[in-house]
Amino acid sequence: MNVVPSSHPKDPDPWDVLRNATRARVALGRAGDGLPTARLLEFKAAHAAARDAVHSPLDAASVVAGLRQTGLDVLEVRSAAPDRATYLQRPDLGRRLAEDTELPAGDHDLALVVADGLSPRAVEEHAAGTVAAVLERLPGWSIAPIVVAHQARVALGDPVGEALGARMVVVLVGERPGLSSADSLGLYLTFGPRTGRADSERNCISNVRPPHGLGYAQAADTLVGLLQASRELGASGVVLKDEGIALPPGAG
Repeated sequence: MNVVPSSHPKDPDPWDVLRNATRARVALGRAGDGLPTARLLEFKAAHAAARDAVHSPLDAASVVAGLRQTGLDVLEVRSAAPDRATYLQRPDLGRRLAEDTELPAGDHDLALVVADGLSPRAVEEHAAGTVAAVLERLPGWSIAPIVVAHQARVALGDPVGEALGARMVVVLVGERPGLSSADSLGLYLTFGPRTGRADSERNCISNVRPPHGLGYAQAADTLVGLLQASRELGASGVVLKDEGIALPPGAG
């Protein structure tokens, strides 16, 4: 009788190829009726990281310092949400500027708003690099002072862009964390910003977070292509399509 020898404990796991190709939680295995201890601990750590990303305050000083390296002025504003707890409970307040907010009116092609959103960590890690890559690709454009917004939702960019006199606004915002991405930055483009714009009038580039998502150069290339097309079309949102060439994730 032939006996098939069992696999040696040190043999490579055939699922490692798939695990190494994605940040998704795949091939977790099992221990009896539950997960192996190591996988359970990884899940708990990822869940804790996501919660921390949502509740942690923005390190505005470091973000402002990084943005000032672009050579542009940097301003700070706050939404109508007075604190983080209220911001999470009242999304509507995060879409409105705090009373008595003053911004310098001008005549600009573009305004850039860096908003903490649901992951201040994403802003701290990726906003300055993304902004620098975008500005490199916009020679000759009139850019308003960069605005750092506290307790802010995407729609806060509308009154900010309107007050600055910008024809377009891009909001760089920390996206809602997931169990595999607590540091994802989203870019939202709106043509003709003004209070009351609908989400269907925006274009979104998501998952900017090298090396596991879009690289700064790839995100900037896509955004600038949309900005140029939006300026020619005079609109953004569902009528504006990304016609750029797709690059592999993490490129640039």
